[in-house]
Amino acid sequence: MNQLSTDDGVVDNRQRWDKKSHFILVCVGYAVGLGNVWRFPYLCYLSGGGAFLIPYFLMLVVCGIPMLLLEFAIGQFVRYGPVGAFARICPIFKGVGVATVTMTFFLTTYYNVIIAWAIFYLFSSFQSELPWASCNHTWNTEDCFSHEDYDELEEGELPPNSTVSASEEFFHHRVLGKTEGIEDMGGMRWELLGCLALAYIAVYFCIFKGVKSSGRVVYVTALFPYFLLVTLMVTGFTLPGAFEGIKFFFLPKWELLLDAQVWKAAAAQNFNSIGIAFGSMIAFASFNDFHNKSIVRDTLTICFTNSLTSILACSVIFSVLGYIAEIQNAPSIGEVVASGPGLVFMVYPAAFPTMVVPQLWAVLFFIMLICLGLDSQFAMVEVVITTITDTFPHWKYLYWDRKEILAAYVCIFTFLCGIPCVMEGGIYFFQLMDWYTCIVSVGFIAFFEVIAVGWFYDARRLSRNIQQMTGVRANYYFVVCWMVLAPLLLLAILIFSIVDYEVVEYGGYSYPAWAECFGWLIALVSIACIPVGAIHAVMTAKGSLRERLISSLKTTLDDERHAAKFMADGGYSAVYDQSKF
Repeated sequence: MNQLSTDDGVVDNRQRWDKKSHFILVCVGYAVGLGNVWRFPYLCYLSGGGAFLIPYFLMLVVCGIPMLLLEFAIGQFVRYGPVGAFARICPIFKGVGVATVTMTFFLTTYYNVIIAWAIFYLFSSFQSELPWASCNHTWNTEDCFSHEDYDELEEGELPPNSTVSASEEFFHHRVLGKTEGIEDMGGMRWELLGCLALAYIAVYFCIFKGVKSSGRVVYVTALFPYFLLVTLMVTGFTLPGAFEGIKFFFLPKWELLLDAQVWKAAAAQNFNSIGIAFGSMIAFASFNDFHNKSIVRDTLTICFTNSLTSILACSVIFSVLGYIAEIQNAPSIGEVVASGPGLVFMVYPAAFPTMVVPQLWAVLFFIMLICLGLDSQFAMVEVVITTITDTFPHWKYLYWDRKEILAAYVCIFTFLCGIPCVMEGGIYFFQLMDWYTCIVSVGFIAFFEVIAVGWFYDARRLSRNIQQMTGVRANYYFVVCWMVLAPLLLLAILIFSIVDYEVVEYGGYSYPAWAECFGWLIALVSIACIPVGAIHAVMTAKGSLRERLISSLKTTLDDERHAAKFMADGGYSAVYDQSKF
């Protein structure tokens, strides 16, 4: 491990990736996660199918790719997690780093619940008949209609209207024990609580040794899902009604492009899936060698892999939705199942009874979901741990300066915070947390992140920093996006989202006013970090109020001195020629 002096005079003994491939696989594993097979199809289904793809890809080109490069460059150059990095780039915006970690922390408290659901399904798959394959169970209602019922129809006979798939009833009634609303949280789902504990144990053993252990784990967790998704896609395309589902996915409803919520969802999906504004990518890049020359190539690889995986996952899920619409005689694909975070657990399993040895495919599929979830979860926990070690080095005595003990603290605390999500009314709490954490908060934080770097630190300066690390400046397109296009697009989406605000729902259930207020409180906890951080930066600076303000707007980094520390390690010198921009 290299040890180099930093600007602060501190020795740089930061952990490094064992191999470059570990960094790529961890980032791909984090970006290509449950967001691709869960959130992307859910938001696409909620937004009318193909209408979601247009703003999604526009946001990817204007915001997603440029902002991922921005985060990689910040992390690799400054060599700190998000809190430390923003405090050095522009002290008045240090609250942006705190906000990213706060939002990531909230996400870790409920994200593992999805893995708990997958573990529950995995255990349920070891039966002679898959429990969601038929309607002959105590949790089924008279409206249940399964693949077996479809096969028993006479030639020319249509399925009854207003039916519910057996897989949807299994999820709502057997797995969740769903109540009528968040007002009635019901009792504890002890089986789910045990599954949640198993999920956290798995996360802990993935990260307890730091980036070296997580780098090796992703060789399995990041690559295995592709084999299964391709297999499920081939199977899905052979099901009756699959073509109608694919058509719903790719053919846009043009009128929905005028809905600000669709654009907000597209922006949120880019940020959630790639990991922008969550601090994870900054933390991961901070473990790179300073002279890593491939951050632009890494950015493009991760973004395109992520998007193609989302399209692949959606092709699978919409082909199965078309099949469910066929057997339910539904008038529209959009009315097949209740759109919500459990969409993946209601749709994919419906295809398994049509396959040879369905138990085998079910087991493989839920192992895949667990792998995808673990990638993202241990990445987010790593951000929280990195922030604690970077920001509070004097707290080492609390965990005896041992990473595995700190990791245990974080896992236990987030496990306790996630318990409400595994109660009978937990799905409503889950949806509330997810909506206000990952849909509402992320847009605000991403906007201030790009403003802090693009305007106050200066996008042109960041381009020169990239040259100091790689020998080549960032393309002028990225500079324009950082300074103009991304801030304008994000600001427009934020304004129209506020004007066209819609309350959160789950399957037609509208949340009471007090629940909405709680949701906004969750959102404001992370957003409020930005102004609080700005006030703290000004108050702790020296001089008059005017001098404090000016000082807080200036970076504490001396670029050439900072980069010079790494020249012997293979860095590049950048000539500061302002006329080139």
